[in-house]
Amino acid sequence: DVLAKIAEMPEADRILAERIHEIVKTAAPDLTPKLWYGMPAYARDGKVVCHFQSAHKFTSRYATLGFSDQAALDDGTMWPTAYALKELTAADEQFIGALVKKAAGSDNL
Repeated sequence: DVLAKIAEMPEADRILAERIHEIVKTAAPDLTPKLWYGMPAYARDGKVVCHFQSAHKFTSRYATLGFSDQAALDDGTMWPTAYALKELTAADEQFIGALVKKAAGSDNL
């Protein structure tokens, strides 16, 4: 379902969503792809950890990679839970991979 939803996206969103999908599957293979409010999402035990929100769906100037309260990203009393995406560089992909791994708790296993 997730790959079919990604395939329906306009090119700019589709390119980002495909890369995010690959990054998540590599960084946190234990997360299960699922649709969440019609968006590609990745869950642990049925609960969404992170999701991709296309720019087109919400008529926004950027797509978003968001994290739920299930994500293990706690850092003090305040931390980011969403990132705006316009394109992905190699450094961005590396950062996202590490972030997803941390969010999934994969680095604590």
